[in-house]
Amino acid sequence: MDNAPARLLAEFVGTFALIFIGAGSIMTAAELAGGGYSLIGIAAAHGFVLAVMISALGHVSGAHFNPAVSLGLLIAKGIKPVEFVAYVITQLVAATVAALALGVIYNTAVKDATGLGTPAISDNYSVGQALLVEGILTFFLVFTVMAVAVDSRGAFKIVAGLPIGFVVFFDILMGGPVTGAAMNPARWFGPALVSGNWSDWWVYLVGPLVGGAIAATIYITVILKRENATA
Repeated sequence: MDNAPARLLAEFVGTFALIFIGAGSIMTAAELAGGGYSLIGIAAAHGFVLAVMISALGHVSGAHFNPAVSLGLLIAKGIKPVEFVAYVITQLVAATVAALALGVIYNTAVKDATGLGTPAISDNYSVGQALLVEGILTFFLVFTVMAVAVDSRGAFKIVAGLPIGFVVFFDILMGGPVTGAAMNPARWFGPALVSGNWSDWWVYLVGPLVGGAIAATIYITVILKRENATA
């Protein structure tokens, strides 16, 4: 893997920032509001940090920060299998370190109330509904990544971070109250590992990975194939 230290460092920093700011926003909201979460604020925190980190580090590593995105790039042949493994391990380690840092910063009451920001399924929804939500939300995310960052006609060097951040923002506005809108196995894994909250763990692996894989496959086989055929 060319320039592996720089690429893996970029993935570590970006994923750390996403979990630290994203999960941290949930914990701060809980602390300030006595348990009441500000959905718009939490969505904005996730979307803004992702937009900034993608803009800052996209030219270094591709700015995946998410195993579901890395899987999409693997399907698109944007990375090799060994790179995929290295990226995912780095993302999971970064998410865990971020969760450990949050555990040091916040008090026990906030940590217990939020599970360190671990995504969770609302009591109003079934596991099947949650799985569908995570899959669809991640589909939107990875499909957008394919369009603005993978497609050679996309706008990676100019504005890729902005639309990807917006997708995360509006996904959380819809899915936050349902599943926590992880869209990212690393976003779930770090806080879950440190807090010990493994409830419905498979939803946060299967949903994003399948949704991301479907998005990448459709974009590559339908849109890119058609454009290449007419070029």
